[in-house]
Amino acid sequence: MNNSQSIKEAFKLALPIMIGYIFLGVPCGLLCQQAGMDALQVFLLSALFYSGAGQYMIPNMWLAGSPLSAIIASVTLVNSRQLLYGASLSRFCSNTKKSLSFLYGATVTDESFAVNLAKFELGNWSVKAATMVNLFSQSCWALANVLGVILGSLLTVPTALASFAMTSIFLCLLFSQKGTLSNIAAAGFAVIGVFVCKLIGLTGPAILIGALVGVAAGMVVAALKGESHA
Repeated sequence: MNNSQSIKEAFKLALPIMIGYIFLGVPCGLLCQQAGMDALQVFLLSALFYSGAGQYMIPNMWLAGSPLSAIIASVTLVNSRQLLYGASLSRFCSNTKKSLSFLYGATVTDESFAVNLAKFELGNWSVKAATMVNLFSQSCWALANVLGVILGSLLTVPTALASFAMTSIFLCLLFSQKGTLSNIAAAGFAVIGVFVCKLIGLTGPAILIGALVGVAAGMVVAALKGESHA
């Protein structure tokens, strides 16, 4: 496959992701604008810190009054799944330049991971072509975020309306998981953890504490299931 064919194929694969990113990126830009960020800052955030869920969490938690330490810890926890993506994709990068492999790994998201992994499994797919899929997607995401900032400065959009896009992302991530007992326990205890924190006045670190409680509950249930099958 020559360069021209690779670019066309990469753009074809990235196009559905790009369309989705327009509808997700604009609300994210709106939230960032309401949190006090300008277009350049949001563009740099999208370019240097490419994480849909993480980028939604930052302005949401900032507007909710969460401390900086809680924001950093929560975003880090959410993005820890990137370690799994990297481990899964590393076998395809063994004969690739380190600089290209780094760029590819740094621009992987949930959607591009799934698309590129399917192509790698079928064969006749390169890290260079996969990186182009990532960059097409990232460019659209960044521009959609900037558009959101511009619209936010021109229009009055309720924060709750834009914030619901973040809720939608996590609902999609939740319901895309297998309905195992450990996953159900993790989701349930995370909700309970956040609710209890809000109830007793721990509004700032509520999301982080709820997430940690959910992860712990899921691990305990998974361990108990493993012991019962032994």
